[in-house]
Amino acid sequence: MKLFRKLRKNLMALGKFKSYTLYALGEIILIVIGISIAWKINDLNDIRKNHIVEYKIYNNLNEELNSNLNVLKGLIDEYPETITAIENTLNYVGKQPNDITAGAKDTIINIADKDVNLLDSSINSLVSTTKFEFIESTELKDLIAVYPNKISIFKEQDAKIKTIISGRLKPVLEKYISLVDMLPNDNSKYAHIKTFGNKSDYSALLASKEYQNTMIDRLLQTKIQLNNAKMLRGKTKILITKLKEELN
Repeated sequence: MKLFRKLRKNLMALGKFKSYTLYALGEIILIVIGISIAWKINDLNDIRKNHIVEYKIYNNLNEELNSNLNVLKGLIDEYPETITAIENTLNYVGKQPNDITAGAKDTIINIADKDVNLLDSSINSLVSTTKFEFIESTELKDLIAVYPNKISIFKEQDAKIKTIISGRLKPVLEKYISLVDMLPNDNSKYAHIKTFGNKSDYSALLASKEYQNTMIDRLLQTKIQLNNAKMLRGKTKILITKLKEELN
């Protein structure tokens, strides 16, 4: 810079205004070029940083989606088994007490319902923050934007089924079924309670309108959830495929 100032002073002192003007113009052009290069370097750095952030977002999302896919695959295998068990239980309605076997009783009182852990923290964080803007693909953005709602629908249906079990099915079972049945027959310590305690009444349970309605409701809601699981599995697969394309 000192050299440029000295050169300008010399040109002015010698009265070479034309040369000075050309020199000044050239200096301005050099400055503009320098600023442009600096901006370009900053832009390239910003692009590089954005790509790093975008790649991390894709990786985190990919892990979450693959975890969900595995959970959904398991549920799609399990829900038909649950549906079959409920249908078998309803087929015991009207049976005589002697026709209700030990295996049938086990089926009737089995109200186990698997806890479902679908992950959505990464995708919710992505949709609700400025991270969403780092995604360049419009198609991928559209797929991501609707996915949290699909998970919410699934979770709401799962909660509905759990409410049926805990709020309606368990109370009606406790009304007719005695836990005395759970105690071992070959232990003398329980002989007294087994002899004098209240007995289970499976026939009355099966004949109960409340029980029948609850089981039918659970059956219908489980069928809905099976369809939800299949739909969500399809959406998850599509998202994973699109993410792979972007990562590659």
